Amino acid sequence: MSARLQNQVAWISGAASGMGEGIARLFAREGAAVVLVDVQAGKGSAVAEQIRAEGGRAVFIECDVAKEADVRSSIERTEKEFGGLQIIVNCAGIVHVKLLHELDEADWDRLMDINVKSIFFSIKHGIVLLKKNPRSYVVNIGSVGSFIGQSSTPAYTASKGAVMMLSRSIALDYAADGVRCNCVCPGITDTPMLREHLKMNADPEAALRERLRRVPIGVPLTPDDIAKAVLYFSCEDSAGVTGTTLVVDGGYLTAAEWRHPDHTKFMDPL
Repeated sequence: MSARLQNQVAWISGAASGMGEGIARLFAREGAAVVLVDVQAGKGSAVAEQIRAEGGRAVFIECDVAKEADVRSSIERTEKEFGGLQIIVNCAGIVHVKLLHELDEADWDRLMDINVKSIFFSIKHGIVLLKKNPRSYVVNIGSVGSFIGQSSTPAYTASKGAVMMLSRSIALDYAADGVRCNCVCPGITDTPMLREHLKMNADPEAALRERLRRVPIGVPLTPDDIAKAVLYFSCEDSAGVTGTTLVVDGGYLTAAEWRHPDHTKFMDPL
């Protein structure tokens, strides 16, 4: 094991499932002490327990990242548990499949609070700890929706555009303190949130196949695919890289129109 994150402490939001879970598991394998932050107490506790059973260091903290007091408390507990903080990964996010005129104000506010305001809270209360280290890392999870519009998800797309731009501002404002901040923008990734989104269709699997026809590699990404990109930004493998955005989308954004042939080699097992 390479242990690229040995002696590092990582606070990861949205870590009970999907991409956040994948990031937490990979970071633990790479030697980090991981703090899993989520509202899903049952799932988050189970993931942390599994990481510990495999020899890793992990704690779960039930936390609503839309609430400043919760975020502040979770970061204070992180320091108490592990003695510091080197990495913040803002992965928590939700989506509403509604047109603007169908959204309630509460829907809009809740989405923006979780997807964007939570990043403000994590930096506000985590920056004191990050500044204590020679090098620290912030990685925010955007989306292909940070770059393009997507049908029926205007609030989500607006929030992910904000995540990308906020990442650049963080990179500028804290570079002198040894903090690098970057943004990872996933494409179609097989997560519980995607599966919930697909349930809006009469045939979810058919809807997924149709969406993947627009992706050159022809298959959905996995949480591990995204976790590897986040790991790159969370250690000195990416030294010198800050304020940038890495798109991990199977080629989705490479063409305005695309339909792959019925088969690609990415569909075959290695």
